[in-house]
Amino acid sequence: MTDETTSPEPEADRANTPREPLEPRRSFARRHWGKLTFAGAVLVPALVFWLWATVALSYSYSTGERVGWVQKLSLKGWLCKTWEGELQMSNIPGSAPILFEFSVRSDSLAREIERTAGRAVSLTYEQHIGVPTSCFGETEYFVTKVREVTR
Repeated sequence: MTDETTSPEPEADRANTPREPLEPRRSFARRHWGKLTFAGAVLVPALVFWLWATVALSYSYSTGERVGWVQKLSLKGWLCKTWEGELQMSNIPGSAPILFEFSVRSDSLAREIERTAGRAVSLTYEQHIGVPTSCFGETEYFVTKVREVTR
C-alpha cells in the first residue's frame, strides 16, 4: 500500500506550490547607474557646449565694414590655430592709430588679406557675441570678405 503523504508530488502540483519570493527587479537607474553617471558628467556638458557654440557662431549680433591698412595678420594658438589681425583705421601723422582687431576663420580669406598687405582695404565683418572659447577666434569680430580700396 502506498502512502500519499510520502509519495513524490506530481509535476502539476509542484508548479502550484508557493516558492520563496523572487528578488524584486531593480529600477532602470540602479541597473544603469554607470552609464547614467557618464552621460551626466561628460555627454550632457559636451552637448550644452556644442549647442552654445553653434548658436553663438550661427547668429551675428552686428555686421559692418572697416577701411584701413592691415597692420598685422598671424596664425595664433597652441591647440586651435586661428588667424588674428589688426587693421589701422587712421593714418594721420602725430595721432595715435585707431586699431581694429579681428579674426579670420578661413585660410583662403587670410591669404587674400595677406596679398593686399600695404594697401588700403575694406574688411566686411560679423560680430558674434558669446563665443565660448578662443578656439574659434580671439576676438568677437570675424572677417567674411576683403576688398582692395582704390583711390
